[in-house]
Amino acid sequence: MHRLAVVAVPPVTSFELSIPDIVFGQARVGAAAAYEVVCCAADPGPVDGIGGLGLTVDRGLDALAGAGTVLVAGGVDLASPEPRVAAALTAAHAAGARLVAPSCAGAFLLAGCGLLTSRRVAIGPQLADRFRRRHPDVTVTDALFVDDAGVYTCAGHAAAIDLCLHLVGRDHGAAVAGAVARGLAVAAPRPASATPPTEPVAGLAATSLARTREWMLTRLGEPVQLTDLARHANTSVRTLTRRFRAETGSSPLRWLLARRLDEARRLLECTDLPVEAVARRAGLGTADSLRAHFHRELGRTPSSYRAGYRTAPATTTS
Repeated sequence: MHRLAVVAVPPVTSFELSIPDIVFGQARVGAAAAYEVVCCAADPGPVDGIGGLGLTVDRGLDALAGAGTVLVAGGVDLASPEPRVAAALTAAHAAGARLVAPSCAGAFLLAGCGLLTSRRVAIGPQLADRFRRRHPDVTVTDALFVDDAGVYTCAGHAAAIDLCLHLVGRDHGAAVAGAVARGLAVAAPRPASATPPTEPVAGLAATSLARTREWMLTRLGEPVQLTDLARHANTSVRTLTRRFRAETGSSPLRWLLARRLDEARRLLECTDLPVEAVARRAGLGTADSLRAHFHRELGRTPSSYRAGYRTAPATTTS
């Protein structure tokens, strides 16, 4: 079982401590739990939180031994992380654990540990300039979340849910991640390439593009252009793009690509369709195109994904 260790660094927020249980804790492979989640701290015992929160942690940093994933919770804007925490995180990553910062504070902490040097990160827009000034050797992107050689950062708390669902999907397949998302009553996770919403759009509630997104999902295997989407939404391409990004944090075609990749993963997991047929049905064109997208997003081929992450008995679909 994959062990996920949560390092509680005071002051910690309840959200960061809840994320592991509400996402990873709900993941199931068959009837079995997909993850073992443990919480630890540099000093076992009471850990201060934000807003009067207090908790007691029983485990020390030795809990990181053997962890496949280490999630850093808390440590608001720390310039100089606790040396024991920095050493433990560095050792865990060197041993092969992936590091996850579910908040901007976690990214500041990892950077303070020297673990983000020469890497790319995702940071919330309100903290991006401060982060650049403090850590000029780190490249700040406008992505929703970033995976740079096993170190994951995201653009704030809401993006942390997308990131964690992405990790579940990478570990156990789209079907398992989808089941967790449905259990949380959240929409399909946004892709890493999405950008955090900035300024709200006036009248957004009355002009939601939900119906257009539903229409897109029924046409994954068909060519879809921006002009088609604008026509369906009865608006201009420019207005469509602005409203779509405000609602989803992504451009229309990037959102569509992410949904097509989700469908390709589902077909690889649950059917014996040839890769060429999977690419065609998911709207990704050719097998070569599908392989290129898989290599960029998952770092593996469709065939290796099918071999390692099929989560249901395969079926052959005509």
